[in-house]
Amino acid sequence: MAGWTSLDELVQKEVVQRLEEGCKVDGYAEKVQAAGTDEAKLMDIYNELMALPVQEDFPFSEPSELNEIRAERPEGPRQLAESMNEAQWRDKFYGAWLGRSAGCALGKPLEAWAYMGGTADAPGWLNVKRWFEGADAWPIQGYTPEHSRAEQEYGLALATASMRSTREQIRFMETDDDIRYTVLGLIMLEEKGLNFDSFDIGKLWHRRLAYRQVCTAETQAYLNFTQATSHQKGKRPEDWEARQEWVRTYLNPYREWIGAQIRADGFAYGAAGNPELAAELAWRDASFSHVKNGIYGEMFCAAMIAAAFVESDPERIVRIGLSEIPRNSRLYHDIEQAIAIAKEATDQVQLVDKLWETFKHYHPVHTNNNAALVAASIIFAKGDFETAIATSVLGGWDTDCNGATVGSIMGAALGANQLPAKWTEPLNDTLFAELIGFHPITISECANRTYEVFNNIRATAATQAQSV
Repeated sequence: MAGWTSLDELVQKEVVQRLEEGCKVDGYAEKVQAAGTDEAKLMDIYNELMALPVQEDFPFSEPSELNEIRAERPEGPRQLAESMNEAQWRDKFYGAWLGRSAGCALGKPLEAWAYMGGTADAPGWLNVKRWFEGADAWPIQGYTPEHSRAEQEYGLALATASMRSTREQIRFMETDDDIRYTVLGLIMLEEKGLNFDSFDIGKLWHRRLAYRQVCTAETQAYLNFTQATSHQKGKRPEDWEARQEWVRTYLNPYREWIGAQIRADGFAYGAAGNPELAAELAWRDASFSHVKNGIYGEMFCAAMIAAAFVESDPERIVRIGLSEIPRNSRLYHDIEQAIAIAKEATDQVQLVDKLWETFKHYHPVHTNNNAALVAASIIFAKGDFETAIATSVLGGWDTDCNGATVGSIMGAALGANQLPAKWTEPLNDTLFAELIGFHPITISECANRTYEVFNNIRATAATQAQSV
């Protein structure tokens, strides 16, 4: 089991996960409670839960394999026409990296439960607003202030481990999983190009990531991968496809949470302008640790990011993302709701309040509610970078993840030259990823390396297309 939580908590979360997947779980929460911390009883309950069938009247169809996902997606452009020169492409890649860093840094100090899950008297978004109001910094027009009257008035506090991203202290993009995974995507494409799958993702993580650097679904898949390959001496098992399902599901009730969604960017940058390819690369990555909507979240975001390099219309970017996931999935339906909410909203507070009420049944770090907030923020902002990242962070839930994804999309769409200096200059073109060779590194070097990867991927993809 994951080293930072207990078996009874994992099984409790599995009850919720199986319910969301369409299974009848009546009485199972009580069974878990009665079992206490008895591991034998808990494992019996867990095995029963995993054997439950999806009910026949479950209204959604949610495959996890690529060919089945593609069979159930709507029509889409798949690849977009572009005619940019080298300087324009480089500006776009730098913009994407800068935008992701700025959005992540804005949300990072707010990655605490009061803002993610709310408090007894307020939803998370309202606590975000209270913090900025208490610092005389409302509406959000800059990085999170270090102090606020909300500390005394409401008992609120920032995430103490992320104070280097506050308005007063920020001097660079500090280490964060949202940035580490973007770097890992770059590394994978540099090392393997298009020749990788989920097994290669597991090997990359074990070579590059320490156990403490992963969480939730990633933690469990990391551990399961170790057990599934421990006798292979680093070689790919012949039956990897069979083992893969166990790796991504065993004791992993987080398999539809946001962990995969935040890993999309590095792969999407390599497939800029090609949303179908971006979604496929995201599927290869996500399928290591996630299933169903957990996979769709990464595919959806990857397709949006890839589209944003050559498409400027916000709703079209979101629609292109939707075109790469099953039309009758929970995520697809949730994003459609988010689009409608964003188009009807007359102000930022009204938007996030409606989103919170609509999707608060999900865990604060589930894929669906956070993806809905990302999509709504992009549409509501109408092309304005600051409005987009501020809205995504104001919405609560996974604040740094959503700020990073929205910043990445907006940065790719606008390019570095069009991003506001007040958001980019405090970063000093510097990134600390807590990965060898990337701690520190200039953000511009990451962008330049991404451009080279993009050129290689584009050439390989063109060759493969000609040979079909």
